[in-house]
Amino acid sequence: MADHPNAAFARTFLEAFDTGNMQALIDALDENVVWHEIGNPEPVRGKAGVAGRMAGGERDFEITAELHDVVANDDHTIALVSATATRNGKTLKYNTAEILHIRGGKVVERWAFSEDTAAITAFFG
Repeated sequence: MADHPNAAFARTFLEAFDTGNMQALIDALDENVVWHEIGNPEPVRGKAGVAGRMAGGERDFEITAELHDVVANDDHTIALVSATATRNGKTLKYNTAEILHIRGGKVVERWAFSEDTAAITAFFG
C-alpha cells in the first residue's frame, strides 16, 4: 500500500532535517507556520522566525534522527522519531512524536512531544 501523500511529505521533510538540508526544511514551511518546540512555552511564528532559529551560526549542537514510522491522513501527520543530540561533549538520546499539519504541500503547524521534556530542556537550556 502506498504512503498517504502527507506521510511521504513528512518522510522527506524529516530527512531534510536529519541530513542538515535546512534550505529544504525551510522551503517546506508555510509563510505563517506555527512551530512548537519541546520545552519552549511560546511557539516560533512564521517561516522567517523558524529560519532564524535554524540558522547554523546560532546552533551549538547537532541532532541526528532515526524515523521509526509515519501515519498520516488529510488532517494530521504523526512521525515517531528517535533522536540523538550532541552538545558540549555530551549526548542525549530521546524519542519524539512529531505532529505536522500540512496544507497545500507546506507545514502550517508543527508540534514535538517527548517522553522527557525536562531532560531535553536541561540539555539544550
